[in-house]
Amino acid sequence: MTPTFTALLCLGLSVGPRTRVQAGIPPKPTIWAEPGSVVPWGSPVTIWCQGTLGAQEYHLEKEGSSESWDTQKPLEPSAKATFSIQTMTKQRTGMYRCSYYSPTGRSELSDPLELVVTGAYSKPSLSALPSPVVTSGGNVTLQCHSWQGFSGYILMEDEEHKPSRTLDAQRLPGGQRQALFPVGPVTRSRRWTFRCYGYFSNSPQVWSEPSDPLDLLVSGVSGKPFLLSQQGPVVTPGQNLTLQCHSDVGHDRFALTQDGGQGLPQSLVRQPQAHIPLGPVRPSHGGRYRCYGGHSLSSKWSAPSDPLDVLVAGQLPDRPSLSVQPGPTVASGEKVTLLCQSGSPRDTFLLSKEGAVQPPLHLRSKNWAQQSQAEFPMSPVTSAHGGTYRCYSSNSSAPYVLSHASDPLELRVSADPIGPSQNQSDPKRAPHPQDYMVGNLVRVSVAGVVLVVLGVLLFQARHGPGRP
Repeated sequence: MTPTFTALLCLGLSVGPRTRVQAGIPPKPTIWAEPGSVVPWGSPVTIWCQGTLGAQEYHLEKEGSSESWDTQKPLEPSAKATFSIQTMTKQRTGMYRCSYYSPTGRSELSDPLELVVTGAYSKPSLSALPSPVVTSGGNVTLQCHSWQGFSGYILMEDEEHKPSRTLDAQRLPGGQRQALFPVGPVTRSRRWTFRCYGYFSNSPQVWSEPSDPLDLLVSGVSGKPFLLSQQGPVVTPGQNLTLQCHSDVGHDRFALTQDGGQGLPQSLVRQPQAHIPLGPVRPSHGGRYRCYGGHSLSSKWSAPSDPLDVLVAGQLPDRPSLSVQPGPTVASGEKVTLLCQSGSPRDTFLLSKEGAVQPPLHLRSKNWAQQSQAEFPMSPVTSAHGGTYRCYSSNSSAPYVLSHASDPLELRVSADPIGPSQNQSDPKRAPHPQDYMVGNLVRVSVAGVVLVVLGVLLFQARHGPGRP
């Protein structure tokens, strides 16, 4: 060791790279991993150590090992060396450092490289609170949660050189564990895609499978698209559900979000087309959806579509009854009331018309004892009201989950007034203008006959029998 270097150490002064070189000590090497330091279970990884051009031997050390983990001696002096791990496992995780020998001596150790393995446990769930849709400059909270009892969670962003963030898990009342990561301010200058992992404190470098990716939508001001359900607003379990998002302003990619993200495998679904299949209906598909339009060459998204409520029927045990007053056939312009009743206490009733794209009518129920009902008035009735109706019940605690449908009720609307019998002898029948015309003709005919008879009798009285 040179006298200058020894004197600096004795004085307690830090030794910078230039000083080390001047003292004859090789500069500190650089260490990194390819394709990255977060490695799926069973995958290969290569550790690189960057030294100086005259380096003759490289050493890789792992924290906890008393001797070098691996040594590389290039055939010729080289500025780099590689250390290969063919199969990543739990035993290969840890903190690694490297050093090298050159004609001037041995370098100090590199900064640490932490190798972690993923895929040891099932993936957690990642969602955005309150929504994955964020206005430019806004903030959002990302929730990573699981039932597996992880000690902590790691949040990673799909962008190079973005460090991961780690938080201890918090226990929820239902038994789940979660971590809440604040993110923001969010801007439109790039895409925001995240994944999270879970781990246990006794092996912090052994992670779960990654969650499904979560993309944040930075909403814009371009024309909003339209969202509708090909199966209608009320669906049943097992039915294939497809939502259609379309636009009049030339969007070539679309995104779908569900409030709360409960029915989607991820909070955001990207599709290059406007038809977004969600698969067989499950109760979790019930909810409020919005869609956004975008352009493939831009990270910006449109304003949201109007919300679409998807209602899942058949999830409550009761089947309400549907009736109509005064009857299923009514004249145009009159009033009719559809009555939906349930034998169970319910908060809300919904009235749906077959083939209608409009959402069902909602009414708060009137309850007494174990009965509940709602009256849906229609006045004045037009031909457009004709059709087949069904009603459902629901509770405010789960507004998108409905009962079984009532039996169908067909409402017929007549263009003419509806009355009892059109027989003239019916004393209750309302008079028609033609009735007065017929009555006048009859009275005129009777008067004529009477005049003729009176004339004959008068003639006979004047000219009695036997008179010339």
